[in-house]
Amino acid sequence: MEPYHMTLHLIPSETALILIDFQLGTLSFPLTPYDSDGLIATGQRLGSAFAEADATIFTVNVAFSDDGGDRLKQPLDIPMMLPDGAFPSEWSRLTPEIANLPGAKRITKRHWSAFFGTELDIQLRRRGISTVVIGGICTNFGVESTARDAWQHGYNVVIAEDACSSIGEGSHEFAITRTLPRVSRIRKSDAIRVALA
Repeated sequence: MEPYHMTLHLIPSETALILIDFQLGTLSFPLTPYDSDGLIATGQRLGSAFAEADATIFTVNVAFSDDGGDRLKQPLDIPMMLPDGAFPSEWSRLTPEIANLPGAKRITKRHWSAFFGTELDIQLRRRGISTVVIGGICTNFGVESTARDAWQHGYNVVIAEDACSSIGEGSHEFAITRTLPRVSRIRKSDAIRVALA
């Protein structure tokens, strides 16, 4: 998907891949348009391409303390889909295909954006990263929030469309076609791998 027909060229030493919430809890959601198996395979292929190019990879999970004290608790009309009571012990564990990407650095967040309240920005800046490629779950929550923050922090942002998925009919499509193009370039993972090479 290249809505503005802009040529994508990525410099490996200045580009980082950020994979959001490829973890057992979120992968159990009823994802659409890409199911969990397809999403994992695409994320792994993309991560392997970054590893082969010696580019930076960040894997991000969302996790909370055992007592839940670090969870947001404001009253909401539609609360996030989270387990009732205690989280299953494996809920925050990254799927092995993503966790085992060579050289990947881990960021743990407590909410949607991988930037807010984490060290992601300083880790990117000290590595000389100017462009971030983002994929993950859910397109209109974790991915979009991270993309918006990356854009506001001055990074060039690329969304790997087929390495993202969401819950709820039309949620992924709305984010990909209406909001994310205003803060990023949207591309298929194959095109990103070519641009990286």
